[in-house]
Amino acid sequence: MIPPKPAARPDRVSLLRYLRLFRQDILSAQPARLYRAWMAEFRTVFFRSYLLNQPSLVETVLKKRPDDFPKSGRVGEGLRPLLGNSVFLTNGETWKRQRRIIDPAFEGGRLRDTFPAIRAAGEAAVARMGEGITDLEPQMSHAAADVIFRTLFSIPIENEIATQVFAEFQAYQRTQPILNLAAFLRLPRWMPRGHRARTRATARSIRALITQLTADRMARIAAGTAPDDLATKIMTTADPVTGQTFSTGEMVDQVAIFFLAGHETSASALGWALYLLALFPDWQARLAEEAETALETRDFSVISRLKVSRDVFREALRLYPPVPMMVRETTCPERFRNRDIPTGSQMVISPWHLHRHERLWDNPDGFDPGRWSTENGKRCMREAYIPFSAGARVCTGAGFAMVEGPLLLSMLVRAFRFERVAGRDPVPVAHLTVRAKDGIWVKVSRR
Repeated sequence: MIPPKPAARPDRVSLLRYLRLFRQDILSAQPARLYRAWMAEFRTVFFRSYLLNQPSLVETVLKKRPDDFPKSGRVGEGLRPLLGNSVFLTNGETWKRQRRIIDPAFEGGRLRDTFPAIRAAGEAAVARMGEGITDLEPQMSHAAADVIFRTLFSIPIENEIATQVFAEFQAYQRTQPILNLAAFLRLPRWMPRGHRARTRATARSIRALITQLTADRMARIAAGTAPDDLATKIMTTADPVTGQTFSTGEMVDQVAIFFLAGHETSASALGWALYLLALFPDWQARLAEEAETALETRDFSVISRLKVSRDVFREALRLYPPVPMMVRETTCPERFRNRDIPTGSQMVISPWHLHRHERLWDNPDGFDPGRWSTENGKRCMREAYIPFSAGARVCTGAGFAMVEGPLLLSMLVRAFRFERVAGRDPVPVAHLTVRAKDGIWVKVSRR
């Protein structure tokens, strides 16, 4: 059985139809040939874009010369009402300063410190999970948001403000397209950006709530009563170059992206991982057997024992990468694969296509967690597997996600059995992350 993916569009469509498809779902707007192409060019009246699948080109853009290919401002146009000037959207010296302050909070030792909070969120998720036919997406969103609030601010999602942020974000996620009109037209800064009124209002509400949490933490830090969590670590870390810390306003921007990246992406990956296990009960049985023994270890060392869970989670990230496409922009003329690429071109790196590329992977559309021990899997892991991006801009929370994902997956599968519901297989679409068009419905029963 092959896990579902969107139907590709015909190779040639009108620009109007392409823009309409793109706005509805970026995945099904792309032609099937992209799963075999090393590079593809797309021209519009507004800009040129190039999809890069050749591993050496991806390496050039992300690893070898990242300063020459900054993050494109076109994607940021749609997200700026919520994310402001966060590390996800900035470039150059501003971005480097932000990363110097943020990165120490996610180093290896800090992962060990956050482990009890992640496990507590997993236990709460198991307690909330009911039996019967259920949509996994809201359940995993709840669990992932709980992880973020516990590790960032030392509060469970039941906290009043945390609950409000989570509810508002659920509304925001479904109203925000990946690209809006401003992204295509590159409007001057003084012109309206084309954001939906509901999107703007929800973003303002979320940021107001985050401001409350951040201001309260600033006060507790000043009083010496703040808990030693991720928020305190980030807000008390001085830039080693300038000696400055984040202001309250700057921290609001960063918390917004921590919540988006840490909650939305983890929820997507966990939902798809559980669906894949429902589709492949033999792998689910193997994971449940491993979890039954491994989870008796309650400290951080359990992570090294969750080998099957880790490989299943990796495979879910391969087939359904939460962030399906990344966009960089050329700052000078380039020449890739004997093509001249002008300054200002959009360089699209698509984990969705790269992870399923027919000329790179064995059985690219199949679910095979065992692939990671094969020669092909090991090579592709190095050259063609970027669920967290790569190079200087690799997701600062990648290590965090690879603790959270396998742990929560193991805890849920140890407690419950997940089964496919005939006729209700999910269809992946891209909103802010790769989600299912009408939810991920499975039958849940207690083991």
